[in-house]
Amino acid sequence: MVEEEGIRVVRCGGSELNFRRAVFSADSKYIFCVSGDFIKVYSTATEECVHILQGHRNLVTGIQLNPSNHLQLYSCSVDGTIKLWDYIDGILIKTFRVGCELHALFTLSCAEDSVFVMINKGKPDVFQLASVKLPKSSSQEIEAKELSFVLDYVNQSPKCIAFGNEGEYVAAVRDFYLSVYFFKKKTTTRFTLSSSRNKKHARNNFTCVACHPKEDCIATGHKDGKIRLWRNFDDEKKYTYTCLHWHHDLVMDLAFSVTGSSLLSGGRESVLVEWREAAEKNKEFLPRLGATIEHISVSPAGDLFCTSHSDNKITIIHRNLEASAVIQGLVKDRSIFTGLMIDPRTKALVLNGKPGHLQFYSLQSDKQLYNLDIIQQEYINDSGLIQIELTKAAFGCYGNWLATVEQRQEKETELELQMKIWMYNKKTQGFVLNTKVNMPHEDHITALCFCNAEKSESSTLVTASKDGHFKVWILTDDSDIYKKAVGWTCDFVGSYHKYQATNCCFSEDGSLLAVSFEEIVTIWDSETWELKCTFCQRAGKIRHLCFGRLTCSKYLLGVTENGILCCWNLLSCALEWSTKLNVRVMEPDPNSENIAAITQSSVGSDLFVFKPSEPRPLYIQKNICREEVLWGVFVPRDVPESFTSEAHQWLNRSQFYFLTKSQSLLTFSTQSPEEKLTPTSKQLLAEESLPTTPFYFLLGKHRQQQQNDKLNEALENELVQLPLTENIPAISELLHTPAHVLPSASFLCSMFVNSLLLSTETKSAEENPDDVDMEEEKESDDSDEENNFTEKIQDTNNTDLEEDIIHQLSKSEEKELKKFRKVDYSWIAAL
Repeated sequence: MVEEEGIRVVRCGGSELNFRRAVFSADSKYIFCVSGDFIKVYSTATEECVHILQGHRNLVTGIQLNPSNHLQLYSCSVDGTIKLWDYIDGILIKTFRVGCELHALFTLSCAEDSVFVMINKGKPDVFQLASVKLPKSSSQEIEAKELSFVLDYVNQSPKCIAFGNEGEYVAAVRDFYLSVYFFKKKTTTRFTLSSSRNKKHARNNFTCVACHPKEDCIATGHKDGKIRLWRNFDDEKKYTYTCLHWHHDLVMDLAFSVTGSSLLSGGRESVLVEWREAAEKNKEFLPRLGATIEHISVSPAGDLFCTSHSDNKITIIHRNLEASAVIQGLVKDRSIFTGLMIDPRTKALVLNGKPGHLQFYSLQSDKQLYNLDIIQQEYINDSGLIQIELTKAAFGCYGNWLATVEQRQEKETELELQMKIWMYNKKTQGFVLNTKVNMPHEDHITALCFCNAEKSESSTLVTASKDGHFKVWILTDDSDIYKKAVGWTCDFVGSYHKYQATNCCFSEDGSLLAVSFEEIVTIWDSETWELKCTFCQRAGKIRHLCFGRLTCSKYLLGVTENGILCCWNLLSCALEWSTKLNVRVMEPDPNSENIAAITQSSVGSDLFVFKPSEPRPLYIQKNICREEVLWGVFVPRDVPESFTSEAHQWLNRSQFYFLTKSQSLLTFSTQSPEEKLTPTSKQLLAEESLPTTPFYFLLGKHRQQQQNDKLNEALENELVQLPLTENIPAISELLHTPAHVLPSASFLCSMFVNSLLLSTETKSAEENPDDVDMEEEKESDDSDEENNFTEKIQDTNNTDLEEDIIHQLSKSEEKELKKFRKVDYSWIAAL
């Protein structure tokens, strides 16, 4: 039985990974990124999330490595605290309370006991760069109120502040101004670009800044796509700058390499540009990165770069400009027209993704699985161009079918409408276009739904439109003499007094279809398509419709625009109950009778969970979030929970997710994000944390072998132990020799086959382990201390372990162990 804790709203994923620059660990094994209220730690090799650093109570606004200890990480937040983390173990070490909102964080190796933060001066658009002294104390929470101001009136974006030449100065840009503060001189120099309105100088605005790590050189990006390299900036009269120009739009971010030999830039072209030796002619490109580059980061080792993109993606790039890994978060589209859906096959969350795409997002691993291109046209990034929008989507028949609707309307009379029906292909493990219908209706489609009844003989799809009709589409045989095929055709067209059709849904058994025509709800027989009855409440247009489930399948619920929730009994054809609730989201649980309704008020959004048979709510939670909730969905659990209290039972079989206006994905849970890490992620982190010491070679591998022996004890006698492939000279010769100087294939083949045969030396060593022990004892007769040490090992260790080590160690490892035996370990006896 689960210990019942309080249900709370948690961020389940989907937070912005591109909010701030990502930070690499010193060894480039991990990458850290801000994600809402917490920090995520990813492996650069596997793209897995290995830790979630949770402790801040508000938005995290900056992260930096600790200059004095590269195994620790600093973070700052709007909650007014700076936290120090051990990112290997995911442990919070210290919390420094500054007492004011912090909007950015910077660290310097020359300032060990202080960090630099960006604070708000009180006005919404006035920010200051200040130094915070971090006092040393043994307690976990420390007051850090000692602030010293460095620069005033700086830009809020951290990309507009950079420290250069090992911390000798700091540069800040805003509007048309560049300010440079020298720490030793304690002086500030300012430079201004022309801000006249003529075409030549109209877009001189500064957008970002980067400083050379070892020289007095400042690189600034501008709105017109130019990059300026400033030198001699310690004198306001003798300064010089040169221009680099490739970007056609504003430069989003700049970064120097660790040695300063090259400059990286990115923008809306989705191309990473490397300017080598800061020269116009020496530039390299990494194109087609998929979306606007918003941030660029460089690892401390200099072997990796990373770019953060506007589609909530982080791309890890090798030094030779080859993309090695992609960490894809939930794509933040301009608007979510399709709502939230669950793919019946993968249990993935499906919604609008990149323009013209549906994204399939794993809620368990908090990463995108893949994109499905629906519109199948090249996207042109132009603000004045009216794009084709993906407006509706629905799954049917247990994920075998997917229906989508796309539209484009340049003028009121020029509507382009297209419906596509996709079939799941088991061979390709993806959706393939089956039927395309141009202008299925004469006006906008307002709703579409499949009949997903278990006993349904044929597949059925219903679309509702503002043209006053709903259409029934059925699957028919479309075979010809060349191939067998199926397709979708219109079987029935229904209407009701020329009212606009706004919603449609099927009952659980598929026998009834409910279609709302403005204020009136109509019930139709799905076999004969006869109108059975109508419900009219005259309380405004119907906004949502849904049938009850399981024991409550005889009820139909509807929500009106005037804030009335109605429940009708289909057996008596009468109104069962109604209440005044401004419901914005209403979703039924597919595995129970529960229905979740989210209401909107001036304070925030509230949650009500109820059964249609009982107007009394089962669970109420006020103020689940301050902003408006747009969509919600129930996700069936793989393993049901076992809550016993009535207030928690609605979470047993399914989990409820909802999406806010700012596109934050939230859910109700009793577990922290760290507890919800996948087992593979924890195992990956544990394996990467193991030290590769001589003790690890002796004990670590033996422990792994003991576990494998227990699992494979029955097959142990049948397996033939072959030598390791890395020790076979034939394979090493085959892999490391250039192809044009290799001998003939026949010679290599015979040499390779002979190397796989068991040698007589290995066999004799297995039969006579005592001879091997005698040879090792002869080699180790150098000193009395060494003899004593070997006797202790033979007394304490098992003979089987001894034989395994002898047979498994290579020659290089044996030499290392011989050196290791000469070390004096007599101090262990004193413990």
